[in-house]
Amino acid sequence: MPLIDMPLEQLLRYQGINPRPDDFDEFWDGALSRMRALDPAIELVPRPTNARFAECFDLFFTGVGGARIHAKYVRPKDLSKAGPALVQFHGYGGNCGEWSDKLSFAAQGISVLALDVRGQSGLSEDTGGFPGRTMSGHFIRGIAGGPEKMLFTHVFLDCAQLAGIAMELPGVDPKRVYASGGSQGGALTVACAALEPRVRRAAPVYPFLSDYKRVWEMDLAQGAYGEIREYFRIFDPLHETEDEIWTKLGYIDIHHLAPRINADVLFFATLMDQTCPPSTQFAAYNKIKSAKEIVIYKDFGHEGVAGVNDKIWEFLAAP
Repeated sequence: MPLIDMPLEQLLRYQGINPRPDDFDEFWDGALSRMRALDPAIELVPRPTNARFAECFDLFFTGVGGARIHAKYVRPKDLSKAGPALVQFHGYGGNCGEWSDKLSFAAQGISVLALDVRGQSGLSEDTGGFPGRTMSGHFIRGIAGGPEKMLFTHVFLDCAQLAGIAMELPGVDPKRVYASGGSQGGALTVACAALEPRVRRAAPVYPFLSDYKRVWEMDLAQGAYGEIREYFRIFDPLHETEDEIWTKLGYIDIHHLAPRINADVLFFATLMDQTCPPSTQFAAYNKIKSAKEIVIYKDFGHEGVAGVNDKIWEFLAAP
């Protein structure tokens, strides 16, 4: 196996290097408290469907900062018996996907809520109240202020808020709410399960937004992580605020959130990944304290990976 990172035995011990802010838990506890005080003003807009066994809705709710957040909501028509709900998260810059790819879960009696990340290419508003896509710069957006102003602070809270909403929906067993996604969606799966500790199962795939300083030191600040390089080039070419920037990014670093997870976790890692380097994935996995299993793909990078969707299906559809 070619080596682009640490040997596997080191990856399985790696704990991450991006600094953890001293008030990390206090910050997130306060942010969650303020989020829970919001009136989500939930709105369901039915969508016509030819599915004989499912109903489809556009679900809107008000998140932190007053943004209206959108999710596609697909549920079984038969709500006589409470069943699970899956909260799904998409990749960076994308959207919640098509209706049809959620129907297999509904056929199994699992409701699905697929989030449009605020400001990306779905229907959710960004923190300034503007609908639609803002292209890039999301995880450094707001970094000049305090952590409460950072866009991904709000996105992480949206994920936890949506999981809590799922627990209150008709036909959902609140003790059987799950989360899954890949890349950015993998990061949001970790954040969701960490910030909404009632989530019972989580299946993250090669998660983004982990151990930022490690990405920089590997000279892989490119693609989405290229925002780090561009920030320094434009705003701090001499790196005079470097320590401050790593610490601020620590608030939205999922390897610091991972110890808060209570869910059973099925984690997927790819060892040829130059977008989300393997060590950054393992930094998050190794910090999870709940029941967990990792599936390692030695020959795959940041791409479609054979068998992952089937393994997630089996994990989430199991009794």
